[in-house]
Amino acid sequence: MAVAETKKWLKIGEVARQLNIAVETIRMYEREGIFLAEKTASGQRVYNEADVQWLRCIRQLIKVKGLNIEGIRRLLALIPCWAMKPCTPDERENCPAYLTGERPCWMDKAQLAGNCTTENCRACTVYQAAINCTNIKLLLHQSQGRQV
Repeated sequence: MAVAETKKWLKIGEVARQLNIAVETIRMYEREGIFLAEKTASGQRVYNEADVQWLRCIRQLIKVKGLNIEGIRRLLALIPCWAMKPCTPDERENCPAYLTGERPCWMDKAQLAGNCTTENCRACTVYQAAINCTNIKLLLHQSQGRQV
């Protein structure tokens, strides 16, 4: 992915120091699907201020709210991507994010339909809404309107 030169990008070590966590912790969040890192053409992870805020929120969910990684993943899976990015009934009936509610949609990208298969998940409205810690409760209220 091309990283825009106009944004201020931080390296993983800088972010880890800011948040007082290990570099491996950030990588684990990425492996576990609760965080999507931007990568340069050479594969180096880089982070912007929104990423730092989301990582801070993840830490708060773990340390203050008592959630574990699976709990955060399940919480993110409840965000109604089908309502935020409307899909056809056929797409929805074959969508693991809609059917199982176990993983956020960006973790099942290869199995999604429509423009979700080609879109950059970091830029997607669903991920962008999810990483705003204050939005999570509002987004979950929207999920109560889920049509089965």
